[in-house]
Amino acid sequence: MSKKIRNWVGICFAVAVIAACQQHDSAATVTVKNHLDMPCTAETISIPVQKIGALVQAFGAENILIRDGATDSVLVSQALDADADGTVDEILFQADIAANAEKAYRVTGAADAAAQRPQSDRTTYSRFVPERTDDYTWENDRVAFRTYGPVAQQLVEQGKPGGTLTSGIDAWLKRVPYPIINKWYKGNQEESGYYHIDHGEGYDPYHVGKSRGIGGIGVLEDDSLHVSKNFTGYKTIAEGPIRTVFELTYAPWQANGRTITETKRISLDLGSNLSCFEEHLQSEGPVPDYTVGITLHDKKGEVSANPAQGWFRYWEPMDSAMLGTGIVLAPADVQAYNDHRVDAQDQSHLYVLTKPRDGKLTYYAGFGWSKSGQFGTKEEWDAYLADFARRLASPLEVTFGK
Repeated sequence: MSKKIRNWVGICFAVAVIAACQQHDSAATVTVKNHLDMPCTAETISIPVQKIGALVQAFGAENILIRDGATDSVLVSQALDADADGTVDEILFQADIAANAEKAYRVTGAADAAAQRPQSDRTTYSRFVPERTDDYTWENDRVAFRTYGPVAQQLVEQGKPGGTLTSGIDAWLKRVPYPIINKWYKGNQEESGYYHIDHGEGYDPYHVGKSRGIGGIGVLEDDSLHVSKNFTGYKTIAEGPIRTVFELTYAPWQANGRTITETKRISLDLGSNLSCFEEHLQSEGPVPDYTVGITLHDKKGEVSANPAQGWFRYWEPMDSAMLGTGIVLAPADVQAYNDHRVDAQDQSHLYVLTKPRDGKLTYYAGFGWSKSGQFGTKEEWDAYLADFARRLASPLEVTFGK
């Protein structure tokens, strides 16, 4: 090898070493601590970009890597523009932390971060579905949901077939970890009713009708529930390996003479059976409550609740299996709950009466299906909701350093 070639190889090696050192020397550290006496698995950790400003300035938010502090392996992560203004606000990753334990992570940057970041075979997803009237639907590796838009409402109001008039939340019972939304909708275009039949991945046997489904809201007053109609607008904010986020807007609706305006931000994290609902509500006058509901269908199921912990559930037969539905929220937001059973179709509900703070209410709602293999008994579903409520009350402690 000539002297010139040796010098060139040496320079390239030095540049590579310097670049590698720069990636690690400029790293930030993140420590995640679990104060609970139970393990926390698939917990989403958010790193605000302000906490890693130097790295973001040097490499760009899309080129940030999260590394396991013990192994230095690169983890799956997601850059999230939470307010949809074109600028990344936070970096998400997921952590498994043992009971009363802590783990360290390193945040680095690299010009080829996309090539280094592992690709997950599991993801979150949401989209507007114009080919099925105008649903909005979302899913992760465990559950799927949908709700209904203005065209579906108009069809009902015009007396035409194919419509749905409700702001309730529908459940698609899946039992595979990969995405099914697009496949099932495509199948339904080719064969009407396709997703109402279990082809081995799950199906949609859940009836919403005029009910609240799983987590729809209203105002309960004088034994009447006042509700919105279908959503009128949507905005898809994010989808990815950790979290999907979108917003739904509703036409102003009436609650016993009061006009209510509502925007609903919904998110779903990988590994969770519960969607997060952030309700932004305004009214012309004070309202007695905002009530979150779960339909009781034919009333053959069983309600259980623990208001002190903030969880509520219904366990019911669903064809040849069992379905658990549930709501979790901060106990301080709970006024009362009501196992409300009546003869009118779609009007029997588990009601959770809440009091928003400054016009905002956050709660979680979702389901567990026995055929998914996730929950076999009502006791297992209850334990999941109770543990979720404990994690919500005592979130992981995240600290940042150099």
